Amino acid sequence: MASLDGKVALITGAASGIGRAIAERYAREGAAVAIADINPQAADATAAAINAAGGRAMGVTMDVTDEHAVDAGTEAVVQAFGHLDILVSNAGVQIVNPIESFAFADWKKMLAIHLDGAFLTTRAALRYMYEGDRGGIVIYMGSVHSHEASVLKAPYVTAKHGLLGLARTLAKEGAPHHVRSHVICPGFVRTPLVEKQIPEQAKELGISEDEVIRNVMLKHTVDGVFTTLEDVAQAALFLATLPSAALTGQSLVVSHGWHMQ
Repeated sequence: MASLDGKVALITGAASGIGRAIAERYAREGAAVAIADINPQAADATAAAINAAGGRAMGVTMDVTDEHAVDAGTEAVVQAFGHLDILVSNAGVQIVNPIESFAFADWKKMLAIHLDGAFLTTRAALRYMYEGDRGGIVIYMGSVHSHEASVLKAPYVTAKHGLLGLARTLAKEGAPHHVRSHVICPGFVRTPLVEKQIPEQAKELGISEDEVIRNVMLKHTVDGVFTTLEDVAQAALFLATLPSAALTGQSLVVSHGWHMQ
């Protein structure tokens, strides 16, 4: 019997990168997975690939900053699969600039996707997790930047710090309903989001792209290795299968030593 047999997971930003890796891992462990993404074609393609591999998946078009889209998408998942056990709030973007030249529109966009999206998807999921005190698990995708700051990333760092507060509040409010919360805090994972940052940071810092990788992204790791998609997916599986609330409200740093709590 697989570790997530009978479970239903909704994962945002799941058509690529970390979200897709978690969806694929959950599906292999028996969960029915909803691939929620702002790109409907990509969501459907990812779901089709999981189904072709023997899993059970559906694509869901979801802009996590739109409360109606979030509510409708979550309802569609429950109608299709019967219930909801796991939410992975993973959708995110990155924009790098120094504070003095950061556009207010970009600031608002970053906080809307990371924080508003986490709130809206949590609120929608809790309607089903609280029903009859069924319970569930909410996993937020934080970052090492949930604990430390980096230059050029003011809204990202602010948002990732904010997820800790949301998770801790949910841990207290959700406990009577058997809902627990976690924050996974990866180091640099070589996804398209990170690849995009390399030339941007090189330009802003006046250094080469190799220096960005060596002296910014991997400098503080213990082994000079990027955190992998598999590292994060394994952490997400561990938290989804933990049999008690022993770690609720906590963050789990997955960074090859980039940050140590």
